[in-house]
Amino acid sequence: MAGNQISLTRRGFVAGATGAVLARPALAAPEPWTRQAYMEAMAKSGRPVDLTDAQFQNIQARKPLAMKRIASYLKDHLGAPDPVVMAAFQAVPREYFHYLYDSHRATPGDAYEAEPKPWALGYGSALSDYLGQAYMTQIAKPKESDVTLEIGTGSGFQSALLSRIVKQAYSIEIIEPLGRAVGRIFTPLGYDNVHTKVGDGYYGWPEVEGGFDMIIVTCAAQYAPPELFKQMKPGGRMIIPIGQPFKKGQILYVYTKDEEGKIHSRRDVGVYFIPMTGAMMKTPAPKAETKVPAG
Repeated sequence: MAGNQISLTRRGFVAGATGAVLARPALAAPEPWTRQAYMEAMAKSGRPVDLTDAQFQNIQARKPLAMKRIASYLKDHLGAPDPVVMAAFQAVPREYFHYLYDSHRATPGDAYEAEPKPWALGYGSALSDYLGQAYMTQIAKPKESDVTLEIGTGSGFQSALLSRIVKQAYSIEIIEPLGRAVGRIFTPLGYDNVHTKVGDGYYGWPEVEGGFDMIIVTCAAQYAPPELFKQMKPGGRMIIPIGQPFKKGQILYVYTKDEEGKIHSRRDVGVYFIPMTGAMMKTPAPKAETKVPAG
């Protein structure tokens, strides 16, 4: 299963921040973002919800504190919050992505929680905690001209976040009912630069001409899939957790491809993700690839 991050451990952080310019502030949620706008977008996405105005306002009142937590977290662990990342988080209404797809139940009241944690989406997938998502987004250094690929669509929040920054955001989900349902949620928000499909992220999306400037993998791989390296553009980067399924010791790796096509890697932080399934579980690792021993 190409699922989402479970938690980000608090060790081994590396200082640094990006300095790009936010590309898409005009493509935020429908303005103004009201209860009516939320209800209409949910209905158009095929996920009707019953929410009072008071409940909606309570959710909105929690967002500023969540934004402060994100800024503080990025300052503590990366030196400073990237204004690009902060603007994207401000633009995307996180409550819209809280939904249990196997039981067809909206859970917007869980958004902007005081103690960030992953939330179930159904089918064994999860919406990652927002601090971990902010961290991964910032170290990925998305830029206005980028074409990006996410492996493990999950809730769709990560791709929505990237879509506010980059030129085009592609995303693959291996769980068919989840992938098909989440594929319908972007258009009601006006996020027309997000492209999704159901498939095995191990193979990437080779049909996208020219490849990707950035690939972000939101499930634990036992090694970095060779096809993803092939689809990285020169100067591109890939953020991927590598380790054994359901075990501690997973490490977030940052891979970069130089202009000559050589791949460079560095270990970043300890993480814990749900596993990448599909071909990853059946295909032996190439000898040249990085593996993390079982432990």
